[in-house]
Amino acid sequence: MQHFLLSLLALLWAGPLLAEAQFVGSYHWTSHDDRFGGLSGIEVSDDGTTLTALSDRGHFFFAEVIRENGVITHLDTYAPLRLRGPGRVPLPHAQSDSEGMAIGPDGTVHVSFEWTHGLRSFAAIDQPGGPLWASDKFTALQDNSSLEALAIGPDGALYTIPERSGLATRPFPVFRLLDGEWDQPFAIPRRGAYLVAGADIGPDGRLYILERDFVGIGFRNRVRRFDLDGSGEATMLETGLRTHDNLEGISVWQDDEGLRVTMVSDDNFRAFQRTEVVEYRLTGQ
Repeated sequence: MQHFLLSLLALLWAGPLLAEAQFVGSYHWTSHDDRFGGLSGIEVSDDGTTLTALSDRGHFFFAEVIRENGVITHLDTYAPLRLRGPGRVPLPHAQSDSEGMAIGPDGTVHVSFEWTHGLRSFAAIDQPGGPLWASDKFTALQDNSSLEALAIGPDGALYTIPERSGLATRPFPVFRLLDGEWDQPFAIPRRGAYLVAGADIGPDGRLYILERDFVGIGFRNRVRRFDLDGSGEATMLETGLRTHDNLEGISVWQDDEGLRVTMVSDDNFRAFQRTEVVEYRLTGQ
């Protein structure tokens, strides 16, 4: 009984349970545009002054970031841009479940999809996408639970991870697209009930995985870090239940004080949820 009560208190504790990170701030992002919401991916510019977000209904959002003493106080949001395919035709509904996003040094925007399993690349958020990069390796992935996370490596390789691995005891496969060829260089172990929500490769060249777990009345979140061969696992952040909303997108970048993690929540277009931009400063080595 005592163990149960301690476990319950741990779940309900609204703060970091395990942290190699320091909380910086949380900003409630709002918009009067009906297309705003469902944000599943985020990328912050190298200087932290702008961000690009991706919704799971096929829209890009761009915002200028206003900070005071390093904390976000306002996001000046531009009108959303629809994801379009070849010929600038809007992607159909079945191909618009966009989940993961990674932006290369040349500005190319790469997007992973959850229903139509694959990736598309866009020269910029206002440009049409190219063909779908798919693989027979995705055949066994679950519908609506496939390519949730996407990150780009220093060599331009794209790493994508499904939300679910298929079994609670099965590691999450990490697929890599390099020079037009797909492989699976490694997998990451499942720890508890968490599912993959987002990924990014930081300036330190390591892979950061954002995970979330829904527990009846809210979410708890975790960030794990790996080397690019799957080794060196470290938990950087694990929050209590309802500390934050449904965090799905992650961007790791560097300011004058070190590495910073910016995350965004998916409100599922529901009034009782919110779009939250959360920032932590990484303190662990």
